[in-house]
Amino acid sequence: MLLIGGSRSALGLLAVRRACCLSRATHSSPHALEYKPIKKVMVANRGEIAIRVFRACTELGIRTVAVYSEQDTGQMHRQKADEAYLIGKGLPPVAAYLDIPDIIKVAKENDVDAIHPGYGFLSERSDFAQACADVGVRFIGPSPEVVRQMGDKVEARALAIRAGVPVVPGTDGPITCLSEAQEFSKTYGFPIIFKAAYGGGGRGMRVVKEYEVRRNVVAQVGYENAGTVEFLVDKHGRHYFIEVNSRLQVEHTVTEQITDVDLVHAQLRVCEGRSLPELGLKQDNIRINGFAIQCRVTTEDPARGFQPDTGRLEVFRSGEGMGIRLDSASAFQGAVISPHYDSLLVKVIASGKDLPAAAAKMHRALAEFRVRGVKTNIPFLQNVLSNDQFLYGTVDTQFIDENQELFNLKPVQNRAQKLLHYLGHVMVNGPTTPIPVKAKPSSIDPVIPPIPLGDPPVGFRDVLLREGPEGFAKAVRAHKGLLLMDTTFRDAHQSLLATRVRTHDLKEIAPFVAHNFSNLFSVENWGGATFDVAMRFLCECPWKRLQELRALVPNVPFQMLLRGANAVGYTNYPDNAVFKFCEVAKENGMDIFRVFDSLNYLPNLMLGMEAAGAAGGVVEASISYTGDVSDPMRQKYSLEYYLKLADELVKAGTHILNIKDMAGLLKPDSSRMLIGALRDRFPDMPIHVHTHDTAGAGVAAMLACAEAGADIVDVAVDSMAGMTSQPSMGAIVACTKGTKYNTGISLDNVYDYSEYWEVTRGLYAPFDCTATMKSGNADVYENEIPGGQYTNLHFQAHSMGLGHKFKEVKKSYTEANKLLGDLIKVTPSSKIVGDLAQFMVQNSLTRSEVEERADELSFPLSVVEFLQGHIGIPHGGFPEPFRSKVLKNMPRVEGRPGASLPAMDFQALEKQLRETHGDDISPEDVMSAAMYPKVFQEFKEFTHQFGPVDCLNTRLFLDGPKIAEEFEVELERGKTLHIKALALGDLNRAGQREVFFELNGQLRSVLVKDTVAMKEMHFHPKALKDVRGQVGVKQGQVVEKGQPLCVLSAMKMETVVNSPLSGTVVKVYVNADSSLEGDDLILEITE
Repeated sequence: MLLIGGSRSALGLLAVRRACCLSRATHSSPHALEYKPIKKVMVANRGEIAIRVFRACTELGIRTVAVYSEQDTGQMHRQKADEAYLIGKGLPPVAAYLDIPDIIKVAKENDVDAIHPGYGFLSERSDFAQACADVGVRFIGPSPEVVRQMGDKVEARALAIRAGVPVVPGTDGPITCLSEAQEFSKTYGFPIIFKAAYGGGGRGMRVVKEYEVRRNVVAQVGYENAGTVEFLVDKHGRHYFIEVNSRLQVEHTVTEQITDVDLVHAQLRVCEGRSLPELGLKQDNIRINGFAIQCRVTTEDPARGFQPDTGRLEVFRSGEGMGIRLDSASAFQGAVISPHYDSLLVKVIASGKDLPAAAAKMHRALAEFRVRGVKTNIPFLQNVLSNDQFLYGTVDTQFIDENQELFNLKPVQNRAQKLLHYLGHVMVNGPTTPIPVKAKPSSIDPVIPPIPLGDPPVGFRDVLLREGPEGFAKAVRAHKGLLLMDTTFRDAHQSLLATRVRTHDLKEIAPFVAHNFSNLFSVENWGGATFDVAMRFLCECPWKRLQELRALVPNVPFQMLLRGANAVGYTNYPDNAVFKFCEVAKENGMDIFRVFDSLNYLPNLMLGMEAAGAAGGVVEASISYTGDVSDPMRQKYSLEYYLKLADELVKAGTHILNIKDMAGLLKPDSSRMLIGALRDRFPDMPIHVHTHDTAGAGVAAMLACAEAGADIVDVAVDSMAGMTSQPSMGAIVACTKGTKYNTGISLDNVYDYSEYWEVTRGLYAPFDCTATMKSGNADVYENEIPGGQYTNLHFQAHSMGLGHKFKEVKKSYTEANKLLGDLIKVTPSSKIVGDLAQFMVQNSLTRSEVEERADELSFPLSVVEFLQGHIGIPHGGFPEPFRSKVLKNMPRVEGRPGASLPAMDFQALEKQLRETHGDDISPEDVMSAAMYPKVFQEFKEFTHQFGPVDCLNTRLFLDGPKIAEEFEVELERGKTLHIKALALGDLNRAGQREVFFELNGQLRSVLVKDTVAMKEMHFHPKALKDVRGQVGVKQGQVVEKGQPLCVLSAMKMETVVNSPLSGTVVKVYVNADSSLEGDDLILEITE
């Protein structure tokens, strides 16, 4: 039943006041008291209040007894007592502390003199107070009759009225139906308050002192011991009685701090028979000194309606210092927070000369807390303490409802503990990124060459910033000598190390590049595959890489690879997404946009050029090169084809013209022909040439390009050059030294630069192409496989057990290219050819067999989408009848694929991201999600779980620390973690291992799931809708011919397996994420 209390709306209730009181009302003279000392006290409670009472007893020389439930065996209160006994065996958690007969039994068996009930549980139960009296055990609180009267809110209200205490208008008794409530509200208006007639907890009330009116109430009932009288206070300071709590109040600590009265001491002494005057507690002597605030730090999540959180306290460090008091429960590292009891961790009490001073101390103390493993309400409390309304003391009962900004919670970083989780995960389960070969990162750390003090010298970027893209292009064309673009920061490691080089290692050498290579045309360090790989495999933000490198290299232009209308993705995007991407990239420090299309499809190219130009970047339009212009037998991609395409790009306003020879097919003769013809046609246009050194002729070809009129050629530092990477920087520098093509770069600087990368490359041994590929190969002139793809195909072949068939893969690549109509081959068109080639090898299919059976084969998804027109229209059109046989009645895309896509709503996307990940979403995050929604989602989930792993050095990131290894991790400038790996625990029943560390001198541990062991323990798998490899059918399901059954994924290649016939699924042999080998059976279907 509920009691309604209310007021007319004009009353304007301001606050709730609680007044703690000590009374000995039944004794008029100290001589009438019988003193009987207490020798042993039991606390019939748990947690913080039990410990609080034990401390008071110990100070008074009284022995203490704790009781605990079966669920509380590990709680601190049972350890703080002199004796501890189990109660309520076999009962539910709360019921154990309500088991009056068992509690009384324990008290009698162990010679307990008195029982303190604490607050909650039995503290306001008159039958418990009576049970104590019946067996001769003192109850530290009022008499049973007073407890009964005060526990009945209706009777307590009637007592207050008889005592002449103002009360809020309310019903005379508990209401029993809705009509009674409606009748009351018609009479008195709103707001009205519902109050539990027999106790309800009083959530959200505040503590303030008051005396005269409360004394009238306690005098009415002959009140003894401590209690709390609660009032509503209006804006005029008038008090209205609500209730009396016949027990010690949760907030009693505030009274203690501002009066210097130990209320628990006083309770114990009053129970022994002492009078208040004997204790020096005359009202006239009580002085209020300053202000105090109490915060209950709980394991509740304010963002989810203060829902309690449970789990293990991985870290617990409290705030301390002058003016701070802590009354804690079981708050310590390793403690398990159960769902059975109150969520309180610790009560923090701050004292100061005034409210702002107390609030400042509290804010500081809360900021010192480190609680990891469970969520707490600390961020909410900090917001309250920063609120002006609270600081000025003008809060009312609507404070939280009217200040929803209190729920704008600052996320807890928890970086150190998250990094320990990551390191533990790697120690238990191995690397989080897929490892192509079984090789360990080198244990040798690279040495950074000496870097001069001061700012780096002026470079070409200063020209760009001063004169803009057009002036920059003119300066490049007017430059005497050959300019170089360094690909070491992007394409070189994409080609040799599977794009796995981390920002950590790029940042280490970046200042050296700024100081010693200021005369580079540019550094290519972004775009292409590096964008998604950064998030997908390196678990770092590509935008942060750009920002940090820009700060370290302010003088050399940065260059990126833009896939035309595909931006940095493998799919089509709305036009506004491409424009927005370029805009944000320019804002973050990108200078030159190398724009290409995988099919040289002019509409896609034009869109990318327009987007880069609109952003204010230097537009470098690229012509992707294939075939051989010097071979009269190969005329699909003739010299005339390239010249016509160049005409269109120059007309479209490109600042620089680029030849992108991604397979390294340019020979010296073809270089002279192509570049010479372009120079003759466009004498004022800067020409930039990109190639790969797969065949070993890259240096010769680039020198021939320079002689024919190229202004810039691409190189990689020596230890990152050759094979499928770019030609050697040192070789080009040495060969042009003393000639009119002199690069102006010091060979000594090249040697130091190369030495750094030679050692750094050892850190990436698991990804190094030399693990499976020992040299380049001139057969690239036949198969035309792009450099980066050549490496990837080699790895893919080995990962799929086809390493011994790589020669066949290369031959099949040639045949697949012919099947598709002889394509320009660069991402993503090169991937399409590669997918088809591996499909042919896996299924032992010849070109003629594929053509013959095209209408029944389950082709890789990339091949099907290409034939549908998803990436554009190839030069010469689609291959027929192959296309029609594969597609049958599938839809086809006409014209530029992205032209028909609706504009992307970035505001809606940002709103969605904030709802999912919180408010810490930047414009760069929005663009990452726009380009790669699923990859970005997984990246955010990873960083939420494991923190900023980009702070770790590469060996730790890939392989984790060795036992007893000590190392440092710099979270940010001036914040360094000192970590030592201590031990790896045994497997527990939950499939976890405890990993022990020493962090900044303190023991830390994390529990890590052993993924291999959990598979053997046969944990039930959980189905996820969007997991790759998900089997889309189940046993007994009827399927149609051609219906998709599942998706197979190897590295970046995905194949949809379609049903070869109509029938019923008899048995499924695989689950999501199953690892399969050749000839493994997936499922059985019967017709």
